[in-house]
Amino acid sequence: MDFNVKKLASDAGVFFTRAVQFTEEKLGQAEKTELDPHLENLITRADCTKNWTEKILKQTEVLLQPNPSARIEEFIYDKLDKKLPSRTTNAELLGQYMLEAAIEFGPETPYGKTLITVGEYQKRLGGAEREFLHTSAATFLSPLRNFLEGDWRTISKERRLLENRRLDLDICKARLKKAKQAEAKAALLSEEVDKAEHELRVAQTEFDRQAEVTRLLLEGISSTHLNHLRCLQDFAEAQATYYAQCHHYMQDLQRELNRCANAVSAPHSSASVCPNPVSPAFLSGPASSGATVPSSSSSSQKPVTLAMEQSQLPITGARKARVLYDYDAHDTSELSLLADELITVYTVPGMDPDWLIGERGNEKGKVPVTYLELLS
Repeated sequence: MDFNVKKLASDAGVFFTRAVQFTEEKLGQAEKTELDPHLENLITRADCTKNWTEKILKQTEVLLQPNPSARIEEFIYDKLDKKLPSRTTNAELLGQYMLEAAIEFGPETPYGKTLITVGEYQKRLGGAEREFLHTSAATFLSPLRNFLEGDWRTISKERRLLENRRLDLDICKARLKKAKQAEAKAALLSEEVDKAEHELRVAQTEFDRQAEVTRLLLEGISSTHLNHLRCLQDFAEAQATYYAQCHHYMQDLQRELNRCANAVSAPHSSASVCPNPVSPAFLSGPASSGATVPSSSSSSQKPVTLAMEQSQLPITGARKARVLYDYDAHDTSELSLLADELITVYTVPGMDPDWLIGERGNEKGKVPVTYLELLS
């Protein structure tokens, strides 16, 4: 092997000299060149940005993926530059188990039909969660990692180089000082002082140049903050969309389960069963042919509604309400709704607390409470 002995010896000498200078500065036995206050502030700001970015990144990873083993697997695939296999979410797995259990227990039994209903909604929740995880990783986690693994490494490298240039500068200052003291005692020739002054000028130039390079990189932290700000907004928007989807799905599920319970306990029905799981959020009109509701249940709801309207039961608490989501009526007793419209709502004695009577002009019908924002 071809070793450059002179270069190795030179590098070792430079390293030793810097180490001595650094130690003497720490012990207060040597003077230290102070950086420009503006540059010091930029360094402090950059260190703060790096530390908090690391903490936010790690805690966001824990929030999105609480399982440490899964996070380690993602880290390994990322370092190997391979695509992580698609992983089934816990909600999707639970939904699949419920659907398989419904087949075993009988999909036509009340318990089996309820398992199908809840299982389908669990799978929808799992799908929304997977989309949220994917969006968050792409729009928030990746930019933070790119800063720590890219920009910050470059900044750290240039800062180390700046520190070496500063040590070299202070070493040259110390040499010049000693040369002048020796010259005053006639121990050295004037050319030794000239040499020390030349080395000092070179070291000062290199230090100034490196300080400028480092300053430009550190000022780029402001652009990093702006980029992370946009990423944070994207993350919050993805999170809001995910929670809104979950809230919407759970409202639909609660309504389906309430309808199921009412159908089972309804009088004058000898063979009432739960309806098939069809969410109104995925319907554009009346219930599809796959969602069969026993005619006895529908026929029993019409007379109740008509009788209620004809008997003019006392109205309780009439007020305005704003519609939060679109709602498609499932039968003639209900009123279809459009998001953001204003309607009048009230209740009547003996009415299910999960429902209200809604009025829009000459139209009237039952509306679910969870789709409304009651106004004062």
